[in-house]
Amino acid sequence: MPRKKSGEKKELIPTKEAPSSTTTKSPATRSVDKQFPIIGIGASAGGLEALKAFFGKAQKDSGMAYIIVVHMASNQPSMLVEILQRETQIPISAIKDGEKVKPNHIYIITPGMELSIFKGKLQLLDATNRTMYTPIDTFFHSLAQDVGERAGAIILSGTGSDGTLGIHDIHSAGGVIIVQSIKSAKYDGMPRSAEGTELADRVLSPEEMPHFLSEYFSCTDALLDLKGEQEKKENTDGNWLNKIYSLLRAKLGYDFSSYKENTIKRRVSRRMGLNQIDNPRLYVRYLQENPDELKTLFGELLIGVTSFFRDPESFEHLKANALPKLLESINEGEAFRGWVAGCSSGEEIYSLAIILHELLSDSKKKITIQLFGTDLDERAIEKAREGVFHESISAHVSQERLKQFFTKDGLYYRIRREIRDTIIFSTQDMLKDPPFSNLHLLSCRNVLIYFNAEAQKKILPLFHYTLKDGGVLMLGSSESIGSFVNLFEVFDKKWKIFLKKGVPRSLQQAVVFPSGSSDVMRSGATQSISHIPANIPQITQKAILEQFSPVAVLVDNNGTILHIQGKVGKYLEPPSGPPTLNIIDQAREGLSIELASALRLAKSTKKPVVKERVALGNNGSKFLVDLCVSPQENPKELAGKFLVVFKEVNIQTMPSIPKRGTKEDSSFGDKITELEKELRLTRENHQSTTEELESSNEELKSTNEELQSSNEELQSTNEELESSKEELQSMNEEMQTINAELQSRVDELSLARDDMHNLLNNTEIATIFVNNKLHIRRFTTEATLIVNLIQSDIGRPLEHVVCNLEYDNMISDLHQVIHKLTPIDAEVQTKNGVWYAMRIMPYRTTDNKIDGAVLTFTCIDEQKKIQDKLHDLVLQQERTWELLRNIFDIHNDPMVVLNNDGEIVIANTAFVQKLAYPKEDFLNSKLSAIANGVFKKSGLQKKLDDAIANGVDFEAKSLELESNGKRHTFSISGVIIHKEDCPYRILLHFVQVG
Repeated sequence: MPRKKSGEKKELIPTKEAPSSTTTKSPATRSVDKQFPIIGIGASAGGLEALKAFFGKAQKDSGMAYIIVVHMASNQPSMLVEILQRETQIPISAIKDGEKVKPNHIYIITPGMELSIFKGKLQLLDATNRTMYTPIDTFFHSLAQDVGERAGAIILSGTGSDGTLGIHDIHSAGGVIIVQSIKSAKYDGMPRSAEGTELADRVLSPEEMPHFLSEYFSCTDALLDLKGEQEKKENTDGNWLNKIYSLLRAKLGYDFSSYKENTIKRRVSRRMGLNQIDNPRLYVRYLQENPDELKTLFGELLIGVTSFFRDPESFEHLKANALPKLLESINEGEAFRGWVAGCSSGEEIYSLAIILHELLSDSKKKITIQLFGTDLDERAIEKAREGVFHESISAHVSQERLKQFFTKDGLYYRIRREIRDTIIFSTQDMLKDPPFSNLHLLSCRNVLIYFNAEAQKKILPLFHYTLKDGGVLMLGSSESIGSFVNLFEVFDKKWKIFLKKGVPRSLQQAVVFPSGSSDVMRSGATQSISHIPANIPQITQKAILEQFSPVAVLVDNNGTILHIQGKVGKYLEPPSGPPTLNIIDQAREGLSIELASALRLAKSTKKPVVKERVALGNNGSKFLVDLCVSPQENPKELAGKFLVVFKEVNIQTMPSIPKRGTKEDSSFGDKITELEKELRLTRENHQSTTEELESSNEELKSTNEELQSSNEELQSTNEELESSKEELQSMNEEMQTINAELQSRVDELSLARDDMHNLLNNTEIATIFVNNKLHIRRFTTEATLIVNLIQSDIGRPLEHVVCNLEYDNMISDLHQVIHKLTPIDAEVQTKNGVWYAMRIMPYRTTDNKIDGAVLTFTCIDEQKKIQDKLHDLVLQQERTWELLRNIFDIHNDPMVVLNNDGEIVIANTAFVQKLAYPKEDFLNSKLSAIANGVFKKSGLQKKLDDAIANGVDFEAKSLELESNGKRHTFSISGVIIHKEDCPYRILLHFVQVG
């Protein structure tokens, strides 16, 4: 997703209707019982100018509190209070330990201290780690925990990356994040690092920030004030939240109705504040008209709260206690299968992979690791697949682990391949898509807290289904298994680590199994086949059990109720308080002691225990019951369970035998007659029942024959399936072969990529690759010295990145090369004065298509310096030569300098006028060749040749030479000029003597 541009704003929705009844309150009139916004401001080098600009525009009665956290030396007094007080009317004070935060006030941290906030009071702390002094991160973390969505975080000018981790907490809590624009920052280290997280809600100059904060919190305050009749009036068109659910499902295919409503409302409220909309109905309309906002809202709802080794103690307990037992239970050569549901950008699953590698490195077993990381957010999954994280992870990952499992790449760490290859990432909706199965470990931390109770009841049985027996379930610190104590047992209560219980399949409750399109009910019980006729004996047996069998309860070793047969209301009653399935807790008055005693005795003796005539009470009445606790051994699914049977004692008074001859005698005879009649009827019914059973037996024989026929058909089908299985096995082998070939090619590509990466970096030539739209594809490390590139800039337009060149035609040159396919060379200079030879070439694919361009920058700064020195030397030589000529011209006597070949190098004006003809070009000519050969005729040339040959001075007196038609006598002296490492020259001096 592209970054937000500096100063990005969104307009209010135009509407022709009357203004909404929801009016924006003045900041000063915010309700006192409502948490006022607290804005944390982090700054470092260059932050003073930004703070002055910010508070120069801040309102005195904004209703907000501002807390400034800056990097200041502890041994120097701070003048920040006095300096800023001159810029604003808002009261400013240095923080006092335990001071309660008030609105419309500015607080400044004490130099050299760290700061946190707890229940609205500021707490000053000694800095424990001066090498990793990050007071801004520390304060933002506590601010997010204390005020949640009423928190604001501002990152101003500064070096380093302090504050980058802290804004993750502010974002997760629903607060607002503002970053100073790089263009306006004196030092862009902190703003650039914060902007690189893509969590900034706005990137603004300091002057623009106060107005945006005021508008944002005014809109969110208006939403909080929607109560009673006013809220009812706003919702006359239907529930606006359901409309948002409908839009998300229709446009993006995701249903958020299973999420907690308050969480959704807080996130929607935040988006409305950022878009300066104070009416939910208008926001629904805004979503309909702006698909990009719908996608942004979707990203906001996916709360990606994660970090490496989050809650480090939980990972230590997992590594020390749970994982070793799991790995011990896995056979040699098998795979450890784990699933991290809701993995976000991958930090948690990479942490799990790291501790698994550490455990297996100390083990002699060869066990492969197969981990699955899933999340609903496609962008988070893409980032997780890259495995590249900002260097700020060093706050959570030890230096030893960074060195062993990561490679450093500029400001980022990349996860090593041996860790990355053990993880498969994919997008998944755990409420909709099928889960993984046969898992040893399932981690779903801090995900269930965002689901409502109905969704949690659907997910937890599903988790039980996916785990192997004894598998580990790890939840977040604020989550629990709820009422599903029959599915999981507690392994570590504090860090919410649970083990799967081995519940018999026939006793498992129905699991709603996601299938991608519709949910399928799965249960342990064998489901009947509709086309098979009803089994009369089984139905009869069931009727007998329901009508004549005693009341019974099946419990496990801990007394947890697994199944109930009959009506147990006379004997068991759920107690008040938290729901429980323990039979002892539910036993009625008078029964619990005897029941507990019987269970204990049955466990120890492994024999049935009977307690007769146990008295218990029910609604004030008393009655007796026979109690039997019987250990179960068969079938094996019930092994280790106990069957508790209740049988009420029926107390009847037998009628007395009447005396013969009395009135009762006749009555007694009638009674006997009636009993005999009933006996006869019973025998007749018995005979009829016998005949019906024989008829049913015949029908069952017929059904059995049909079943045998069906069995033969199934046998045939089974043979066909066996044949299909062999074909699938063959196809599987082919697929494995193809997969091996593809893996080999991937390895070759990976090796080629490493070779290319090393080649580009070792040549020390800055290189940037762009596509036809001038979006950045790749760049080398050297290129960051010329263009301010970071890893997350890949995919961004090159023109959006700040360039350090004193050259404005680079973008137009790129367009020209791509369209005309003509390379361009130019010498360019950076703002630091360094020279580069820039070359732009078209990017050609293997099929000779133009797919962008390649920029290379070769440093020619040294060549430029040498070139400038040579130019200066040439100028100096010309000046020296001119000076020498002027000195020669001062003399009235003819003078000339010859090289060792006898050629004239320089001569003065007197030589030209007296001995040579002015029109002759005598430079670089032999002395004997000028002036009509007069020097050769006079014999001077011979003396000169001898002097040059021997390298010695000479003199020639009274030598007659013809000059301008007249003959003159000259005395000539020749002096040899020696110069180190150069051929010698000779100076001739002519003195006229007659």
